[in-house]
Amino acid sequence: MSKRKLQENFEMLKKDNSIFLNFLKAKFPVFHNSNFFFRDFQFGIQKFLERKGIEVSYLEAEKLAKQLSEYFREQGFFIPVNSGTWKVNYPEFLTTKPGDPF
Repeated sequence: MSKRKLQENFEMLKKDNSIFLNFLKAKFPVFHNSNFFFRDFQFGIQKFLERKGIEVSYLEAEKLAKQLSEYFREQGFFIPVNSGTWKVNYPEFLTTKPGDPF
């Protein structure tokens, strides 16, 4: 995949970040204040793009994951815990205890 195509995919993921984050939530245990791991993020990107008919290699998905995780960190969606883990800061994914009112 060309550098230009990678950048286009990054811009699409950035623009559709709410759709993408909801896709991740459906595939992985992603909740407000939960930990989220780099490899899950990478595989989530790969699967999301495949659903859109865009084939990406393992290495391309890794590059996109690095770039998008930095963007999510800048936006405050991800708070770094260590080099491969973030705390999810996305109140839309807040969970409640069973039986608790919203």
